[in-house]
Amino acid sequence: MGKLEKSEDFGVLQEFVESLFADAEEQTRLDIVVQAEALDLNPDLQEIVSLLPPGTYTRERLCDQFNSSLSSHGWGYYYGAVH
Repeated sequence: MGKLEKSEDFGVLQEFVESLFADAEEQTRLDIVVQAEALDLNPDLQEIVSLLPPGTYTRERLCDQFNSSLSSHGWGYYYGAVH
């Protein structure tokens, strides 16, 4: 079931995506997971990151994956969609 209030971590995943692609066109799943762990994202957001299939991601592809996972968990409103 979705959460009814916005999280204090609302927008953190968007900031994470922006930092990943500040100087890169693509990121590997491993790089994304390592960065998420290094930034100590909250457990829910770590779960979203851990659901990524192996591969290389453009910003658009990564956002699609994250938004799909957020939506399937009912967390889009709670943590915010990414673009």
